[in-house]
Amino acid sequence: MELSKETVKKIKGLILFTAVVVACLWKYEEILEILRFIFHVTFPFILGGAIAFVLNVPMSFIERHLFTEKRIEKKNVLRKLSRPVSMLIVLFFVIGVIALIMFVLIPQLGKTFSNLGQSIQEFIPRVQMWAEDIFHGSPEIMSWINKLEFDWDNIMKTGIRFLGNGAGSVLDSTITAAKSIVNSIATFFIAFVFAIYILLQKEKLGVQAKKVLFAFVRKGRAEAALEVLTLTYNTFSSFLTGQCVEAVILGSMFVVTMGLFKLPYALLTGIVIAFTALIPIFGAFVGCAVGTFLIFMVNPVKALMFIALFLILQQIEGNFIYPHVVGNSVGLPSIWVLAAVSLGGSLMGVVGMLIFIPIVSVIYALFREIVYLKLKKRGIKAEELGTG
Repeated sequence: MELSKETVKKIKGLILFTAVVVACLWKYEEILEILRFIFHVTFPFILGGAIAFVLNVPMSFIERHLFTEKRIEKKNVLRKLSRPVSMLIVLFFVIGVIALIMFVLIPQLGKTFSNLGQSIQEFIPRVQMWAEDIFHGSPEIMSWINKLEFDWDNIMKTGIRFLGNGAGSVLDSTITAAKSIVNSIATFFIAFVFAIYILLQKEKLGVQAKKVLFAFVRKGRAEAALEVLTLTYNTFSSFLTGQCVEAVILGSMFVVTMGLFKLPYALLTGIVIAFTALIPIFGAFVGCAVGTFLIFMVNPVKALMFIALFLILQQIEGNFIYPHVVGNSVGLPSIWVLAAVSLGGSLMGVVGMLIFIPIVSVIYALFREIVYLKLKKRGIKAEELGTG
């Protein structure tokens, strides 16, 4: 039996692939070490790519709306300045957010922890009084509750002594820590410069990447790869934009409503909820737990009011704001959103929760397209089987 050249080529490819898999399994420790080294070397550029992707979303929005075609069609100067000016606006915005965190959130946190100690000191006697009314028939429980003491000054002194005793061991590793800090700063600087270069030259880099792709990959597969990459970019950018806008709106709603009802820690709770709301489904509830604890130390009744307020605002956000702001940006049914968040959280923690929704959305869209193509080849109309 004579084999065709195409069949021989496929057999050779299969043999080579099998040999590579066997070699990787046989020397897996060496392979893992090589992969770690490659990741360590390329990490600044991976980080730079991630920074560029995140900054590109607002930069493209500003460039698209501030420098419209009508404004720059006859002005070459505006055309050349549109990209650098848009990038500078985004960078100033990021610096402003960092400054807000440093000069508003951190001092507020310090003030909160300072007041928290006093609140707990005042709260424990109230707990003991409530317990006397509830558990007056149980001497064992009353004995344990009456032993509760909270000395904030003593806790602070213990913490200072702990730091002082640990200073010797910390001093021994000062050089190592300093090297680590310097390396981190250098890595971030390289990543940031690389991100700026990507943003300024993204069209040129895109053309170069296409040329390389079509030079080494068959045309049909190259076009399919471009479609997948475009779908991935659109899904990630839509999800990122929607989540950020929705988090800002939700945090602002809490700051305003808590201020109207004169609930304590309105600004801090609103900021915490805004940041935790970036995590889909579960994030806002983490912010609710933090806010409830802080308010409970001051006034338990107001803590119940805050929980009721949270449930009301969550319903408004979930039924009216989220569908319009985020909407179907990722095109993923709610059951798969929950699955993506759970899987991402178990594998990669908070980062996994954020990135697994768009990843699963891309996989879902591609698989759905394949299913529709298969049905079409078999002469079956998808509409005949129902919607979904």
